[in-house]
Amino acid sequence: MPHFLFQWKYKDPALKAMLETMQDRPVELAKAVEGFGGKVNQFYFAFGEYDGVAIVEFPTNESCIACSLTLGGGGANTALATTVLISPDEGARAMRLARETKTGYRSPIGYSSHG
Repeated sequence: MPHFLFQWKYKDPALKAMLETMQDRPVELAKAVEGFGGKVNQFYFAFGEYDGVAIVEFPTNESCIACSLTLGGGGANTALATTVLISPDEGARAMRLARETKTGYRSPIGYSSHG
């Protein structure tokens, strides 16, 4: 299944609610992800730009998008980013394909000043 990186930043009221009442946020994320046929592989709280990150997998891009929309629609986040993750094998195949495919494309680097 394709893998994705979820990154989120909580709104202040969500942080306050988590401080007032202990919550198992990884379990809550798993409920949402599994509801769309996915799986949570890793969950971390984080310092920095985002408050949390998770590596998740879904059977399709559409199921990932639907889950992301559900999470975003919950109203607890100021930011929710989803990144498609590419395996090393997929990356190598893509590089091989890029090297072997002749498209006729020319980079702007190396053109004379008037083309």
